Amino acid sequence: MKMKKFMNNPVDLTKELLEGFALANEDLVELKLHNTVVNKKLSQADRVTIVTLGGAGHEPALSGFVGEGMLDVSVVGDIFAAPSPQACLDALKLADKGKGVLFVVLNHAGDMLAGNMAMKQTEQAGLKVKKLVTQEDIANAPRENSDDRRGLVGCIPTYKIAGAAAAAGKSLDEVYAVAQRFADNMATLAVAVKGATHPSTGSVIAELGEDEMEVGMGQHGEGGGGRQPMKSADETAKIMVDALLKDLSIESGEKIMLILNGAGATTLMELFIIYRKCAAYLKEKGITIVANHIGELLTVQEQAGFQMFMARMDDELLGYWNAPCNTPYMKKS
Repeated sequence: MKMKKFMNNPVDLTKELLEGFALANEDLVELKLHNTVVNKKLSQADRVTIVTLGGAGHEPALSGFVGEGMLDVSVVGDIFAAPSPQACLDALKLADKGKGVLFVVLNHAGDMLAGNMAMKQTEQAGLKVKKLVTQEDIANAPRENSDDRRGLVGCIPTYKIAGAAAAAGKSLDEVYAVAQRFADNMATLAVAVKGATHPSTGSVIAELGEDEMEVGMGQHGEGGGGRQPMKSADETAKIMVDALLKDLSIESGEKIMLILNGAGATTLMELFIIYRKCAAYLKEKGITIVANHIGELLTVQEQAGFQMFMARMDDELLGYWNAPCNTPYMKKS
């Protein structure tokens, strides 16, 4: 079946989407090097800078969070594919302003390979870089094997926390420590009711039955082992909240961040209905939501479903979350 998408030549998808993105946000970002989105004020950065990498096709992530107070450079690969190690190294060189670079990498095979290869060359290039891996998907590995966990939407609040710490003048070691503490106390669980198609090829990424959902589906349609009959919004919310609370060992009296990230074809109406139940259910348990975000941060084309993200919060982390930032898809004043 022919895809009904507003595209030109599939070969040019990444190039054209980045050109359009940069034109739409030319006050904040610019394109440099090879498919690299750069904070327009990077040259003025007398602080630790922050770089990430990842494939296109998940808009607004990852480049939508380049700007003041979050990312400085996003290295973009082709659709659902990692960029080259050389592109990553070039970006780290570009970002280095003398105070060090935090390199945030999502735990996916291609991203990790490119990131690790680039890191091997940073010392030879005279760069001071620390790599932080986001790996918070609770569906595919237990917490004691967190190195096997996939990186999902948790990268976005990690960018925000790290970016605010950097803007506050923290050293690279301090920025890394704050971001790692946040990353160690976060968890995500996804649910899907319909898979997406690959925009370059039209191939179906994942297929689900008419009355079926999957709790735990990965970013690119990877199985999560949670296929079950479709549940109501309230039932789904409770299943996911319980799983995240258990993973993080969060108890009554604690404070959390809660993010509902739409996967691409789930409406805000649905997300707010889910959030309504989450808020009430957590209140019953004596757990306070002190930070939230409901909407699309990291998508999978037209996949229907959402990712529920939860993190343990304290006053320091909350201050960083609420600190000013100005990026195309997140603004705080």
